Amino acid sequence: MKEIKIGTCVPGVNAAKWLPHMVDQGFETFQMTFHMSLQDTDLKELAKQVKEAIGDRDIPITGIGLYCNPIQYEDHKKALEYVIDSAEYFGASNVYTFAGAYEGKPVEEALPKFGEVFRELTKKAADKNITIGIENCPMGGTYDKATCNIGFNPKAWERMFNEVPAENFGLEWEPTHQMVQLIDPIAQLKDWVGKVVHIHGKDATIDYDAIKKYGIFNAKEFVYHRTPGYGDCNWTDIISILQKGGYEGDICIEGYHDPVYGKDWEMTSQIHGLEYLKWCRGGDFIAAPWMK
Repeated sequence: MKEIKIGTCVPGVNAAKWLPHMVDQGFETFQMTFHMSLQDTDLKELAKQVKEAIGDRDIPITGIGLYCNPIQYEDHKKALEYVIDSAEYFGASNVYTFAGAYEGKPVEEALPKFGEVFRELTKKAADKNITIGIENCPMGGTYDKATCNIGFNPKAWERMFNEVPAENFGLEWEPTHQMVQLIDPIAQLKDWVGKVVHIHGKDATIDYDAIKKYGIFNAKEFVYHRTPGYGDCNWTDIISILQKGGYEGDICIEGYHDPVYGKDWEMTSQIHGLEYLKWCRGGDFIAAPWMK
């Protein structure tokens, strides 16, 4: 059983500036992330800057995330292909994205195009020993009116993995995106752990008093994204399920969302999450001497 490493997500457009402040904080991995666009980033040059910032520290870049809509927009698909081609510059073996959607249309309408696009992308990725993971974020969409990602619900996952049965294709899972749907993330992870290729370290707090008084149709906010250690999830359970399921990847804290411990408190929040998640995995590995 391998120790699950704990890292953090670093916005790619700020990576060269931010990483020097993060490399000595105890993070064990990094993930580079971009939202919707690479913003003309030269990924080969960025990889060089990232490696210079990390230096001789043993902190791998495990994945590159470009969260976009490759179903509806051809330029998003091309950018995703560029990321797949460029992952090797970072030493990354994973690329993460959204499944795409037809904006404002039901999930089912996008499934044929999803299959066409991702059968092509997973084949391209397999040729480079890259695994693709779909983040499970609804991005404000619903099953009847998706926005940019149909891959937020297990009903869709069943259809998606039938469309694209590739071995190098799975889920980038985090509990928050299920909790906003009032899905029990622990029960879900037990069922889907075999398809998880990456974990985002983000939690949520559900305000059940708000639900009792105002319901769930946006009259009042009832769920808040949180840094692990501040939310409702028992990450000891999550990590135990991952270990029992044979997961050998990392957990990257997805910061910049916590409504209490954000902004000036962001680094405080992330270090708390880092220490909490390390504690939840049992601390640092110490080999049992009698097993030698």
